[in-house]
Amino acid sequence: MGAVVDPLNGAEDLKRKTLRTPLNPDETFSEDPLRILRAARFAAELDFQIETATYKAMYDNRRRIVIVSKERILDEFLKLLAAPAPSVGLAILYKTKVLHEFLPEVPLLAGVEEVYGTRHKDNLWHSFRVVDNLATRTNKPLLRYAGLMHDIGKPDTKQFMRGRGWTFDMHEHLGKKIVRQVGKRLRMSTDDIQYVAKLVRWHQQPIGLMDTKITDSAVRRLVVNLGDDIDDLLKLCRSDITTGNPERLKRRLANYDILEEKIIHVIEKDKLRAFQSPIRGEEIMEICGLKAGPTVGKIKKAIEEAILDGVIPNEYEPAKKFFLEIKDVYVSKAEAWERKG
Repeated sequence: MGAVVDPLNGAEDLKRKTLRTPLNPDETFSEDPLRILRAARFAAELDFQIETATYKAMYDNRRRIVIVSKERILDEFLKLLAAPAPSVGLAILYKTKVLHEFLPEVPLLAGVEEVYGTRHKDNLWHSFRVVDNLATRTNKPLLRYAGLMHDIGKPDTKQFMRGRGWTFDMHEHLGKKIVRQVGKRLRMSTDDIQYVAKLVRWHQQPIGLMDTKITDSAVRRLVVNLGDDIDDLLKLCRSDITTGNPERLKRRLANYDILEEKIIHVIEKDKLRAFQSPIRGEEIMEICGLKAGPTVGKIKKAIEEAILDGVIPNEYEPAKKFFLEIKDVYVSKAEAWERKG
């Protein structure tokens, strides 16, 4: 066996858990700026630190990331999020300001304000912790991405209100719009955009159900709104608990256990997966003598609302009976609705 040749001292870097480019880092990153994201990904995957000159070159070349196709950026970023500790890579991208170049909405989460001695948490580092929490619950990079983006509507909804403190009212609604815009910019598929937008939109809902008096009606609506993504929403919600208080953490996780049991019970009892009115539009049109239009949709909606409110079970015969009881009222208003429609 010949002597081991290691002209770049790679063995020493491995021992010190350090990443550096084998050639001049400025040239390396300028030649292909995607390598900047890759360096952050390797740091997250291996839990390595990045050598000073390499780190500086990442910062110096950050603006060149714009020459890389959005598809390549998204692919590399999702690989980073798939790492065991994504926050390691996310922190590097934030501190080198690379994140500001391709995902500028996220850095806006940073910072803490104080009014009358009341502070809010730093939502950037909270979001990074949520992603790490999700990494212990799911291997889905897209769900971890949803965790990163779940509070993205907070910067523009933040306000201080006497008696309430810091509020972020309706941030989930704005967040839904933002993640759709970002998804299109990053060339995400339509299905992936819808998935992330749905989780961001509804991530506050389970918190409102953290009560021993959770009604079946409220749970039905949550299940219907989320469909097959209900399990992923609950993983996100559990991961959203970043308190350092062990007792509070235990209590909040226990509340989610109660909610999850309730959801399972309601799904099994009411057969709510892929929920829609048991009475189809074609049958409504035939019985009422209607053409396709707003009135048919309103009748279907009334049936669905009756099921969600527990007025009737999610079964054909009770739904048909309910439909026959309400149809005349709706048909009498059809002409006006069709004109508006």
